[in-house]
Amino acid sequence: MGKILLEMKNITKTFPGVKALDNVNFQVEEGEIHALVGENGAGKSTLMNVLSGIYPFGTYEGDIIYNGEVCQFQKISDSEKRGIVIIHQELALVPQMSIGENMFLGNERGKKYAIDWDVTYSEADKYLKMVGLSESSRVLIKDIGTGKQQLVEIAKALAKNAKLLILDEPTSSLNETDSRALLDLMLEFKKQGMTMIIITHKLNEVVYVADKITVVRDGSTVETMDCHTMEISEDRIIKGMVGREITDRFPKRHDVAIGDVNMEVKNWTVYHPVYAERKVVDNVNMTVRKGEVVGIYGLMGAGRTELAMSIFGRSYGADISGSLKLNGVETVLKNPHEAINAKLAYVTEDRKGNGLVLSNPIRVNTSLANMKGVSNKGVIDRDKEYQVAVEYKDKLRTKTPSVEQNVGNLSGGNQQKVLLAKWMFTDPDILILDEPTRGIDVGAKYEIYCIINDLVAAGKSVVMISSELPEVIGMSDRIYIMNEGQFVGEMKAEEATQENIMACILQSGRGR
Repeated sequence: MGKILLEMKNITKTFPGVKALDNVNFQVEEGEIHALVGENGAGKSTLMNVLSGIYPFGTYEGDIIYNGEVCQFQKISDSEKRGIVIIHQELALVPQMSIGENMFLGNERGKKYAIDWDVTYSEADKYLKMVGLSESSRVLIKDIGTGKQQLVEIAKALAKNAKLLILDEPTSSLNETDSRALLDLMLEFKKQGMTMIIITHKLNEVVYVADKITVVRDGSTVETMDCHTMEISEDRIIKGMVGREITDRFPKRHDVAIGDVNMEVKNWTVYHPVYAERKVVDNVNMTVRKGEVVGIYGLMGAGRTELAMSIFGRSYGADISGSLKLNGVETVLKNPHEAINAKLAYVTEDRKGNGLVLSNPIRVNTSLANMKGVSNKGVIDRDKEYQVAVEYKDKLRTKTPSVEQNVGNLSGGNQQKVLLAKWMFTDPDILILDEPTRGIDVGAKYEIYCIINDLVAAGKSVVMISSELPEVIGMSDRIYIMNEGQFVGEMKAEEATQENIMACILQSGRGR
């Protein structure tokens, strides 16, 4: 057994009405990659927020012992001074600032009242090289992709002299290629002696990088598994997380009669709203039928979200051309309000930024897209709004003590259910789901898959955009493969494999 770098003993953390952590014990050895896994709401992020000082000493019970010393962090800068650096799922970068400026924001180089820009950029370039990012540190954050932004966050952590690096869902926004590159970088850091804690719902990644796995369930530690002495499989981890075996990740769909085409997109072309010469969707043709799940898969930047948003009332893009038919009738949707009235819904991939009002309760969020459904002569009927929210809470099995709970206090999986409820309440005929299971655990994923199956069984149509190939293959009747703004292939479920789909992208001549 190696040296214990971190020990968290008997950690208990309570929020109003909820015990988020209940006597949790957690140990991390120096130089290992330790995975922390569990369902949404299990307490993983809360535990790391206690460790990093986001929840200061005095707001929790128990002890943090780091490098042999009892620590009482009052703020995040206290833990960072000791070399404990956390990288959150939502990247903390300023888009309009350069990479170098972001890397040393709050950690500036120079004298008290004068930043030394030469030192700032030269040091930034040094750390970028360490993480394998070839961009100049003078490039603006908004001009690089999500995968590169994740590497900037890691370089930023290295610049703080990180000795214990905590990565919370580091690959949730990355495609498989970028995800594997990041995991390999973690393994390289491990060789150099760095200690890391990774929180992720992607269990294949846990198996790939972890030395040990600690399972948290309902705010308590269930077990710690040593990957070097035990036979670890994804099914074994799932059993620990949910307390039971899940034999089939994708629920079987009862025989659903796929009906007539109810959405047809022809020659759909969209240009970037700022860079007018950049074509982001290029002459796309697509059909969707009643009772059908249509998957759209592509690498990051392929144009999937841009396509979905441009169809949904032109909520993205400029100079949009092509035709849209709904139930055989050519339709022009000038804004999202017209799209909603046409029985079209779009569930955004960015639930916290564009999907939900985190400071408002579940009751308010559920009715946001259909205020008419809970109002009388323009006045909101609070009782009706409450009844609707309770109905969808029960239908989707959202875990919450009350629909008066603010959405920001819910776990990611339960936030996703509220977002689905918001759009289901509009009673759409066609529901476009953009990364519907991003950042949520296997149990919550399964429940959302069941909701999708129920929707198509009721004759609705679902378009599902996902970066997870097994999910697209496991849930779709047909799959469109997208690359650099174009559809480069179409496959029925029975012919779709990961190899066939990736080969389609690469053979299109545009694969990265």
